[in-house]
Amino acid sequence: MYNKILITLDATPTDRIILDHVRPLAKMMNSQIVLLHVADGWAARTHGPDAVGPEIDEDRAYLETIKDELSAEGFSVETHLAFGDPVTEIVRWVQERGCDLIAMTTHGHRIIGDLFLGATASRVQHRVDVPVLLLKAPA
Repeated sequence: MYNKILITLDATPTDRIILDHVRPLAKMMNSQIVLLHVADGWAARTHGPDAVGPEIDEDRAYLETIKDELSAEGFSVETHLAFGDPVTEIVRWVQERGCDLIAMTTHGHRIIGDLFLGATASRVQHRVDVPVLLLKAPA
């Protein structure tokens, strides 16, 4: 059912919520896990894949740390670092590479916050044709 699960990470402690939730599901389904982080700082948005700097190095190291953790538990894991607008890059990744489920956390902004902050999870959900598992991060 879920051969490939895309987990979007924002390199914050809220990532643990979605990782802990997806582990048993991926184990039960024998799913491949893909970890995707979108670097969206100034350098990433300006230079894309050619961006360099401490933030990009930290993002790569973070993805490798999570990959190593999951691989040690027996999961098949790959990582991808994208650059730019998170919604655009997540949707692009799904359209170009495909997956059976997208798993991500939401930050639980209220309606006003969503209007101003954009609600990445909601925007992704409405632009893809695969199921999206959303878990609200604690406030």
